[in-house]
Amino acid sequence: MHILLVEDDIDMSRALVRALERRGFQVTHCGDGISALSHIKDGIGDLVVLDLNIPGLDGLHLLQRIRSQDIGTPVIVLTARGAVGDRVVGLNAGADDYLAKPFDLDELDARIRALLRRRTNADDGGQRCGRLRFDRASGAFYCDDEPLELTPREHTLLKALIAKPGHAVTKEKFFRLVFPMEENTQLEAIEVVVHRVRKKLMETGAEIMTLRGLGYLLRDRQQQGGEG
Repeated sequence: MHILLVEDDIDMSRALVRALERRGFQVTHCGDGISALSHIKDGIGDLVVLDLNIPGLDGLHLLQRIRSQDIGTPVIVLTARGAVGDRVVGLNAGADDYLAKPFDLDELDARIRALLRRRTNADDGGQRCGRLRFDRASGAFYCDDEPLELTPREHTLLKALIAKPGHAVTKEKFFRLVFPMEENTQLEAIEVVVHRVRKKLMETGAEIMTLRGLGYLLRDRQQQGGEG
């Protein structure tokens, strides 16, 4: 599982990254609220470990911002503000759990795993749009019970879309995901991959819409009344 750690204290960050990686997590670290917001919008991290007292955009406002945009990534708040009132404010802003500094690393580990289990159970093992289904356990896409044949690039693109059905994903994000480290590939190459995926979705009831200037989104054709 991938943890996004948002903490501006360098020594604390290094210690937490080492501790979480030893426990089997992949960790991405950022030290301010603005970059954290960008990372969360890009879907980086299955869970966020967030310090409230960070520069750029403080933790409470970051929480309020992502929850107002219907981003449901679990968030554990770490902070020196340990009073009951502070915990209530953090939870009301959208935190899923709260640990006051100093804290025990084993307890943090246990709380992370509990939240991730809860999220997996809530997702019922997969994501859906129309008859299209992504099974988390197998990592495969299905139309009802029939598997879809997808290339690795098509799979990566569709996985990013089904993670946020009804929400636009930018062409630039797709490019970073689908063509990582390919400096000679043009941004327009994404359009070719989108075209191929569209054809494979024709029988699923799901469709990819192009939003000019915003990117692409996945929607259930039936729920939208067949518009577009």
